[in-house]
Amino acid sequence: MTRLHLFASTIVVFLAGPALVSTPSAQAAAGQAQVAAADGQDAPLPKVFLFATGGTISNKVGGRLTVEELIAAIPNLDRRVRAAGEQFANASSSSLTLEQWLDLSRRINAKFRSDPELAGVVVTSGTDTLEELAYFLHLTVRDERPVVVVGSMRNPSTLGYEGQANLEDAFRAAADPASRGMGTVVVLNDEINSAREVTKTDALSLDTFQSGRYGVLGVVDSAGVAYYRRTVRRHSAQSEFDVTSIKSLPRVDVAWVYQGATGDVIKALVDAGAKGVIVAGAGAGALSGDQGQGIAYATGKGVFVVTTTRTGAGRIAVRSGRGRAGGPVYRISGDDLTPIKARILLMLAIATSDDGAVIQRMFSEY
Repeated sequence: MTRLHLFASTIVVFLAGPALVSTPSAQAAAGQAQVAAADGQDAPLPKVFLFATGGTISNKVGGRLTVEELIAAIPNLDRRVRAAGEQFANASSSSLTLEQWLDLSRRINAKFRSDPELAGVVVTSGTDTLEELAYFLHLTVRDERPVVVVGSMRNPSTLGYEGQANLEDAFRAAADPASRGMGTVVVLNDEINSAREVTKTDALSLDTFQSGRYGVLGVVDSAGVAYYRRTVRRHSAQSEFDVTSIKSLPRVDVAWVYQGATGDVIKALVDAGAKGVIVAGAGAGALSGDQGQGIAYATGKGVFVVTTTRTGAGRIAVRSGRGRAGGPVYRISGDDLTPIKARILLMLAIATSDDGAVIQRMFSEY
Protein backbone atom coordinates (compact mmCIF):
# COMPACT_ATOMS: atom_id res chain seq x y z
CA MET A 1 0.00 0.00 0.00
CA THR A 2 1.45 3.33 -0.94
CA ARG A 3 1.45 6.40 1.27
CA LEU A 4 -1.06 7.97 -1.11
CA HIS A 5 -3.45 5.10 -0.43
CA LEU A 6 -2.92 5.51 3.32
CA PHE A 7 -4.01 9.14 3.31
CA ALA A 8 -6.85 8.39 0.95
CA SER A 9 -8.36 6.40 3.81
CA THR A 10 -8.47 9.45 6.07
CA ILE A 11 -12.02 10.48 6.95
CA VAL A 12 -13.53 13.61 8.40
CA VAL A 13 -16.00 13.27 11.27
CA PHE A 14 -18.31 16.06 12.42
CA LEU A 15 -19.74 15.71 15.91
CA ALA A 16 -21.88 17.89 18.11
CA GLY A 17 -19.65 20.12 20.23
CA PRO A 18 -15.97 20.66 19.39
CA ALA A 19 -15.07 20.15 15.76
CA LEU A 20 -12.94 17.10 15.06
CA VAL A 21 -10.70 16.21 12.17
CA SER A 22 -10.17 12.46 12.34
CA THR A 23 -7.38 10.24 11.05
CA PRO A 24 -7.64 6.47 10.59
CA SER A 25 -8.40 4.50 13.73
CA ALA A 26 -5.64 2.76 15.63
CA GLN A 27 -6.95 -0.58 14.34
CA ALA A 28 -6.87 0.60 10.73
CA ALA A 29 -3.44 2.14 11.23
CA ALA A 30 -2.15 -1.12 12.72
CA GLY A 31 -3.48 -3.00 9.72
CA GLN A 32 -1.79 -0.53 7.40
CA ALA A 33 1.47 -0.97 9.31
CA GLN A 34 1.26 -4.74 8.86
CA VAL A 35 0.63 -4.38 5.13
CA ALA A 36 3.50 -1.89 4.84
CA ALA A 37 5.82 -4.23 6.72
CA ALA A 38 4.81 -7.13 4.50
CA ASP A 39 5.54 -5.01 1.44
CA GLY A 40 8.90 -3.95 2.85
CA GLN A 41 7.78 -0.33 3.03
CA ASP A 42 8.18 2.24 5.79
CA ALA A 43 5.82 2.17 8.77
CA PRO A 44 2.98 4.72 8.86
CA LEU A 45 3.89 8.29 9.64
CA PRO A 46 3.63 9.44 13.28
CA LYS A 47 0.27 10.65 14.51
CA VAL A 48 -0.01 14.17 15.97
CA PHE A 49 -3.18 15.73 17.35
CA LEU A 50 -3.81 19.48 17.33
CA PHE A 51 -5.93 21.28 19.93
CA ALA A 52 -6.65 24.75 18.51
CA THR A 53 -7.54 27.46 21.04
CA GLY A 54 -7.30 30.59 18.87
CA GLY A 55 -4.87 33.48 19.23
CA THR A 56 -3.04 35.60 16.67
CA ILE A 57 -1.99 32.51 14.71
CA SER A 58 -5.62 32.08 13.61
CA ASN A 59 -6.91 35.65 13.85
CA LYS A 60 -7.24 36.72 10.21
CA VAL A 61 -9.19 39.77 9.04
CA GLY A 62 -12.86 38.84 8.77
CA GLY A 63 -12.73 35.85 11.10
CA ARG A 64 -10.52 33.26 12.74
CA LEU A 65 -8.97 30.25 11.02
CA THR A 66 -10.46 26.93 12.10
CA VAL A 67 -8.45 23.87 13.09
CA GLU A 68 -9.15 22.40 9.66
CA GLU A 69 -7.83 25.51 7.94
CA LEU A 70 -4.72 25.61 10.12
CA ILE A 71 -3.84 22.03 9.23
CA ALA A 72 -4.65 22.48 5.54
CA ALA A 73 -2.47 25.62 5.33
CA ILE A 74 0.78 23.71 5.95
CA PRO A 75 2.23 22.54 2.62
CA ASN A 76 2.94 18.81 2.39
CA LEU A 77 2.18 18.20 6.07
CA ASP A 78 0.80 14.78 5.13
CA ARG A 79 4.31 13.78 4.08
CA ARG A 80 5.54 14.28 7.65
CA VAL A 81 2.70 13.29 9.99
CA ARG A 82 -0.84 12.00 10.17
CA ALA A 83 -2.52 15.13 11.50
CA ALA A 84 -5.87 15.41 13.24
CA GLY A 85 -7.37 18.14 15.34
CA GLU A 86 -10.08 19.57 17.56
CA GLN A 87 -11.39 23.12 17.81
CA PHE A 88 -11.17 23.47 21.58
CA ALA A 89 -11.70 27.27 21.49
CA ASN A 90 -11.08 30.16 19.15
CA ALA A 91 -10.30 33.22 21.23
CA SER A 92 -7.41 35.29 22.55
CA SER A 93 -5.20 33.56 25.11
CA SER A 94 -6.17 36.02 27.86
CA SER A 95 -9.84 35.13 27.29
CA LEU A 96 -9.37 31.50 28.29
CA THR A 97 -10.61 30.75 31.79
CA LEU A 98 -8.97 28.61 34.45
CA GLU A 99 -11.86 26.18 34.01
CA GLN A 100 -10.89 25.87 30.34
CA TRP A 101 -7.28 25.21 31.36
CA LEU A 102 -8.47 22.29 33.47
CA ASP A 103 -10.73 21.02 30.69
CA LEU A 104 -7.95 21.22 28.10
CA SER A 105 -5.52 19.34 30.33
CA ARG A 106 -8.12 16.63 30.93
CA ARG A 107 -8.76 16.30 27.20
CA ILE A 108 -5.06 15.99 26.40
CA ASN A 109 -4.60 13.37 29.12
CA ALA A 110 -7.62 11.48 27.81
CA LYS A 111 -6.31 11.67 24.25
CA PHE A 112 -2.98 10.16 25.29
CA ARG A 113 -4.71 7.40 27.29
CA SER A 114 -7.06 6.48 24.45
CA ASP A 115 -4.46 6.45 21.67
CA PRO A 116 -1.16 4.72 22.50
CA GLU A 117 -0.11 5.24 18.89
CA LEU A 118 -0.21 9.03 19.26
CA ALA A 119 3.28 10.54 19.08
CA GLY A 120 2.46 13.92 20.57
CA VAL A 121 0.04 16.83 20.89
CA VAL A 122 0.19 20.39 19.54
CA VAL A 123 -1.72 23.26 21.14
CA THR A 124 -2.15 26.64 19.42
CA SER A 125 -2.40 29.65 21.71
CA GLY A 126 -2.33 33.40 21.66
CA THR A 127 1.11 34.60 22.71
CA ASP A 128 0.08 37.08 25.42
CA THR A 129 -0.41 34.42 28.11
CA LEU A 130 1.02 31.44 26.20
CA GLU A 131 3.75 30.86 28.79
CA GLU A 132 1.11 30.47 31.50
CA LEU A 133 -0.96 27.88 29.65
CA ALA A 134 2.20 26.03 28.63
CA TYR A 135 3.49 25.79 32.22
CA PHE A 136 0.09 24.62 33.47
CA LEU A 137 0.11 21.81 30.89
CA HIS A 138 3.76 21.06 31.78
CA LEU A 139 2.60 20.33 35.34
CA THR A 140 -0.69 18.56 34.63
CA VAL A 141 -0.36 16.47 31.44
CA ARG A 142 0.99 13.27 32.96
CA ASP A 143 2.53 11.48 30.00
CA GLU A 144 6.02 11.07 28.56
CA ARG A 145 4.82 12.13 25.13
CA PRO A 146 5.29 15.80 24.29
CA VAL A 147 2.85 18.68 24.31
CA VAL A 148 4.02 21.45 21.99
CA VAL A 149 2.47 24.89 22.46
CA VAL A 150 2.75 27.21 19.46
CA GLY A 151 1.57 30.64 18.34
CA SER A 152 2.61 33.51 16.13
CA MET A 153 3.34 37.19 16.53
CA ARG A 154 1.73 38.17 13.22
CA ASN A 155 -1.75 37.30 12.08
CA PRO A 156 -2.64 35.49 8.82
CA SER A 157 -3.63 38.76 7.13
CA THR A 158 -0.27 40.41 7.83
CA LEU A 159 2.75 40.50 5.52
CA GLY A 160 5.37 38.15 6.95
CA TYR A 161 2.91 35.90 8.80
CA GLU A 162 5.05 33.22 10.43
CA GLY A 163 2.23 31.07 11.78
CA GLN A 164 2.48 28.35 9.13
CA ALA A 165 6.21 27.87 9.69
CA ASN A 166 5.77 27.83 13.48
CA LEU A 167 2.93 25.32 13.25
CA GLU A 168 4.89 23.05 10.92
CA ASP A 169 7.83 23.16 13.36
CA ALA A 170 5.44 22.30 16.20
CA PHE A 171 4.12 19.26 14.36
CA ARG A 172 7.67 18.12 13.64
CA ALA A 173 8.71 18.54 17.27
CA ALA A 174 5.63 16.69 18.52
CA ALA A 175 6.30 13.80 16.11
CA ASP A 176 9.99 13.46 16.92
CA PRO A 177 10.91 10.65 19.37
CA ALA A 178 13.56 12.92 20.91
CA SER A 179 10.77 15.08 22.34
CA ARG A 180 9.58 12.32 24.67
CA GLY A 181 10.28 13.17 28.28
CA MET A 182 10.71 16.89 27.58
CA GLY A 183 7.29 17.76 29.01
CA THR A 184 5.48 20.71 27.49
CA VAL A 185 7.64 22.82 25.20
CA VAL A 186 7.07 26.08 23.36
CA VAL A 187 8.01 26.25 19.68
CA LEU A 188 8.29 29.57 17.84
CA ASN A 189 10.89 31.15 15.59
CA ASP A 190 12.61 27.77 14.96
CA GLU A 191 13.43 27.42 18.68
CA ILE A 192 12.29 24.94 21.33
CA ASN A 193 11.99 26.27 24.88
CA SER A 194 10.87 24.57 28.07
CA ALA A 195 7.47 25.69 29.34
CA ARG A 196 8.97 26.06 32.82
CA GLU A 197 11.56 28.61 31.76
CA VAL A 198 10.26 30.47 28.72
CA THR A 199 8.91 34.03 28.93
CA LYS A 200 7.53 36.48 26.42
CA THR A 201 10.11 39.27 26.46
CA ASP A 202 9.01 41.65 23.70
CA ALA A 203 5.58 42.96 22.70
CA LEU A 204 6.20 42.69 18.95
CA SER A 205 9.44 40.92 18.04
CA LEU A 206 9.35 37.47 16.41
CA ASP A 207 12.05 36.20 18.81
CA THR A 208 10.08 37.32 21.85
CA PHE A 209 10.08 33.93 23.64
CA GLN A 210 13.30 33.49 25.58
CA SER A 211 14.52 31.31 28.46
CA GLY A 212 16.91 33.84 29.96
CA ARG A 213 20.27 32.53 31.06
CA TYR A 214 19.20 28.91 30.61
CA GLY A 215 18.76 29.18 26.86
CA VAL A 216 16.80 27.06 24.40
CA LEU A 217 16.29 23.32 24.73
CA GLY A 218 16.85 22.86 21.02
CA VAL A 219 15.96 23.93 17.51
CA VAL A 220 13.88 22.89 14.53
CA ASP A 221 15.55 23.44 11.16
CA SER A 222 15.62 21.99 7.67
CA ALA A 223 17.62 19.00 8.91
CA GLY A 224 15.16 18.11 11.67
CA VAL A 225 14.71 18.46 15.42
CA ALA A 226 17.83 18.81 17.60
CA TYR A 227 17.94 18.98 21.43
CA TYR A 228 20.94 20.18 23.42
CA ARG A 229 19.71 20.04 27.01
CA ARG A 230 16.68 19.19 29.17
CA THR A 231 15.10 20.52 32.34
CA VAL A 232 15.65 18.29 35.39
CA ARG A 233 12.77 19.61 37.51
CA ARG A 234 9.70 17.37 37.91
CA HIS A 235 7.02 17.62 35.24
CA SER A 236 4.56 15.71 33.06
CA ALA A 237 4.79 11.95 33.74
CA GLN A 238 6.52 12.59 37.09
CA SER A 239 3.96 15.16 38.23
CA GLU A 240 1.72 14.59 41.24
CA PHE A 241 -0.92 17.05 40.02
CA ASP A 242 -3.92 15.05 38.86
CA VAL A 243 -6.50 17.36 37.25
CA THR A 244 -9.16 14.64 37.32
CA SER A 245 -9.43 15.24 41.07
CA ILE A 246 -9.19 19.05 40.88
CA LYS A 247 -12.63 20.57 40.35
CA SER A 248 -11.52 24.20 40.44
CA LEU A 249 -8.35 26.19 41.04
CA PRO A 250 -8.08 28.40 44.14
CA ARG A 251 -7.65 32.13 43.81
CA VAL A 252 -4.01 33.23 43.87
CA ASP A 253 -2.98 36.83 43.21
CA VAL A 254 0.30 38.63 42.57
CA ALA A 255 1.47 41.65 44.59
CA TRP A 256 4.39 43.65 43.18
CA VAL A 257 7.05 45.39 45.21
CA TYR A 258 7.84 48.96 44.20
CA GLN A 259 9.06 52.02 46.04
CA GLY A 260 6.46 53.09 48.58
CA ALA A 261 4.25 50.02 48.10
CA THR A 262 1.70 49.51 50.87
CA GLY A 263 0.59 46.42 52.72
CA ASP A 264 -3.08 47.26 52.43
CA VAL A 265 -3.05 45.90 48.86
CA ILE A 266 -2.07 42.47 50.20
CA LYS A 267 -4.71 42.76 52.93
CA ALA A 268 -7.33 43.61 50.30
CA LEU A 269 -6.41 40.55 48.23
CA VAL A 270 -6.81 38.34 51.31
CA ASP A 271 -10.14 39.94 52.23
CA ALA A 272 -11.31 39.42 48.64
CA GLY A 273 -10.78 35.68 48.98
CA ALA A 274 -7.23 34.96 47.86
CA LYS A 275 -5.94 31.62 49.16
CA GLY A 276 -2.41 32.50 48.13
CA VAL A 277 -0.37 35.60 47.29
CA ILE A 278 2.75 35.73 45.17
CA VAL A 279 5.06 38.59 46.14
CA ALA A 280 7.17 39.81 43.21
CA GLY A 281 9.97 41.13 45.37
CA ALA A 282 12.67 43.66 44.57
CA GLY A 283 16.09 42.10 44.07
CA ALA A 284 16.37 38.94 46.14
CA GLY A 285 12.87 39.34 47.55
CA ALA A 286 13.04 42.69 49.36
CA LEU A 287 9.83 44.48 50.36
CA SER A 288 8.92 48.16 50.49
CA GLY A 289 6.78 50.35 52.70
CA ASP A 290 4.63 48.39 55.12
CA GLN A 291 4.20 45.34 52.91
CA GLY A 292 5.57 43.21 55.75
CA GLN A 293 2.45 44.04 57.74
CA GLY A 294 0.31 42.93 54.83
CA ILE A 295 2.16 39.63 54.63
CA ALA A 296 1.77 39.10 58.37
CA TYR A 297 -1.96 39.74 57.99
CA ALA A 298 -2.14 37.18 55.19
CA THR A 299 -0.27 34.42 56.99
CA GLY A 300 -2.30 35.11 60.12
CA LYS A 301 -5.39 34.30 58.05
CA GLY A 302 -3.85 31.05 56.83
CA VAL A 303 -3.01 32.41 53.37
CA PHE A 304 0.16 31.13 51.71
CA VAL A 305 2.65 33.80 50.64
CA VAL A 306 5.33 32.91 48.09
CA THR A 307 8.34 35.16 47.65
CA THR A 308 9.75 35.53 44.11
CA THR A 309 11.82 38.17 42.35
CA ARG A 310 10.58 40.74 39.88
CA THR A 311 14.01 40.84 38.19
CA GLY A 312 13.25 37.96 35.83
CA ALA A 313 16.13 35.76 36.99
CA GLY A 314 17.66 34.50 40.20
CA ARG A 315 16.73 32.09 42.94
CA ILE A 316 14.84 32.79 46.16
CA ALA A 317 16.17 29.95 48.28
CA VAL A 318 14.41 28.37 51.24
CA ARG A 319 15.16 30.28 54.42
CA SER A 320 16.43 28.20 57.32
CA GLY A 321 14.34 28.23 60.47
CA ARG A 322 10.91 28.55 58.87
CA GLY A 323 8.46 26.34 60.71
CA ARG A 324 11.20 25.45 63.24
CA ALA A 325 8.78 25.47 66.17
CA GLY A 326 6.62 22.88 64.45
CA GLY A 327 3.82 25.27 63.62
CA PRO A 328 2.17 25.65 60.22
CA VAL A 329 4.26 27.10 57.38
CA TYR A 330 2.70 29.87 55.30
CA ARG A 331 5.82 31.63 53.97
CA ILE A 332 7.14 29.85 50.89
CA SER A 333 10.29 30.48 48.87
CA GLY A 334 9.57 30.55 45.14
CA ASP A 335 12.99 29.34 43.95
CA ASP A 336 13.68 30.66 40.42
CA LEU A 337 10.12 30.75 39.10
CA THR A 338 8.84 34.03 37.73
CA PRO A 339 5.90 35.50 39.67
CA ILE A 340 3.49 34.40 36.90
CA LYS A 341 4.77 30.82 36.89
CA ALA A 342 4.85 30.70 40.72
CA ARG A 343 1.16 31.60 40.74
CA ILE A 344 0.33 28.58 38.59
CA LEU A 345 2.32 26.19 40.77
CA LEU A 346 0.77 27.61 43.95
CA MET A 347 -2.76 27.19 42.58
CA LEU A 348 -2.08 23.53 41.88
CA ALA A 349 -0.24 23.08 45.18
CA ILE A 350 -3.08 24.51 47.27
CA ALA A 351 -5.60 22.42 45.33
CA THR A 352 -3.53 19.36 46.28
CA SER A 353 -2.38 20.07 49.86
CA ASP A 354 -2.94 22.48 52.76
CA ASP A 355 0.43 21.66 54.34
CA GLY A 356 2.95 24.47 53.89
CA ALA A 357 5.90 22.10 54.24
CA VAL A 358 4.52 20.01 51.37
CA ILE A 359 3.97 23.12 49.27
CA GLN A 360 7.53 24.28 49.93
CA ARG A 361 8.75 20.87 48.82
CA MET A 362 6.77 21.28 45.60
CA PHE A 363 8.46 24.61 44.89
CA SER A 364 11.83 22.96 45.42
CA GLU A 365 11.04 20.07 43.05
CA TYR A 366 9.02 21.55 40.15
